[in-house]
Amino acid sequence: MKTKALKYFTPLILYALALVAFSGKGIFTWIPLIYAWIFLPIIELFLRPDEKNMSAIEAELASNNRLYDLMLYIIVPLQFGALFYYLMVIGQNKLLWWETTGRILSMGLLCGTFGINVGHELGHRAKKYEQLLAKALLMTSLYMHFFIEHNKGHHKHVATPQDPSSARINEPVYTFYFRTIIFSYFSAWRISNSEVLKKGLPVLHWRNEMVQAHVIQFIFLIAINLIFGWLVCVYYIFAAFIGIGLLETVNYIEHYGLQRKMTANGRYERTMPNHSWNSNHLLGRLMLFELSRHSDHHYLASRKYQVLKHHDKAPQLPTGYPGCMLLSLLPPVWFYVMNRRIRKMEKGN
Repeated sequence: MKTKALKYFTPLILYALALVAFSGKGIFTWIPLIYAWIFLPIIELFLRPDEKNMSAIEAELASNNRLYDLMLYIIVPLQFGALFYYLMVIGQNKLLWWETTGRILSMGLLCGTFGINVGHELGHRAKKYEQLLAKALLMTSLYMHFFIEHNKGHHKHVATPQDPSSARINEPVYTFYFRTIIFSYFSAWRISNSEVLKKGLPVLHWRNEMVQAHVIQFIFLIAINLIFGWLVCVYYIFAAFIGIGLLETVNYIEHYGLQRKMTANGRYERTMPNHSWNSNHLLGRLMLFELSRHSDHHYLASRKYQVLKHHDKAPQLPTGYPGCMLLSLLPPVWFYVMNRRIRKMEKGN
């Protein structure tokens, strides 16, 4: 079982390549991007999806294996270490503009894959220290409100018109970015404000999680500005927005065109595996700590990443997450591929 757990160290390949980008010049500043957006999508075109699930005994052993948790915890100091290194070297005036761009995009990849993705996994845990680690990782992408809206908004309203993170059919990813980023932010405020009001406290109280998030992130930006300068701070904000863009592109492909039905009592049906797109393509699964087995994640959000299951009735993406994210950037092609799958699913085939 320990040997099986070690496969989740493979995301550190991207981490190592990012360090190469931060220390190198020329094409080396783009190495993580070549790996993530060229190498992985091409390889996954030739690999068969792995639909195998663990047995009940294997799943129980994996759930109780602390090594899986430790691999997530390790990401926290690694992410902050990479960010500190990035801040130290990104302001070098000897870099050409496209080399600087490569480093910014490489840091953005870490913000998305390590900062937000691992923060997402830890954010679903019940232990307070794991939730604090989640918020710390989300801070590196200036997206701490994701912790609030995702857990208390998205999982409640997924695949309904009330969820800003669920893409409508024929909605281009480019307009989706504006809708999900803006309305997810407002949703986080509504949720957080409601919680403090129920406690008899004013909205602008330090116990309001959104107030906490804004103060922490503001202090973080001020510290970067004072230590590294305003230009480096701008470069960091660009990288953080790249991470946010990656997250929202993932949100787009995970629920595109899927809807829960309204029941007779006026409520939406329970979230089932068929309300999220699934991908069993191994490289994408490992790179994002099994996030691509998203159907099971929404079916049972408390299930740890290492034991997420394949469901036969879950709709399947045509390839892994890296390839589908690229495909979504071409709306006509994306609509052609995915709308056919939606129609086929609706017919029960």
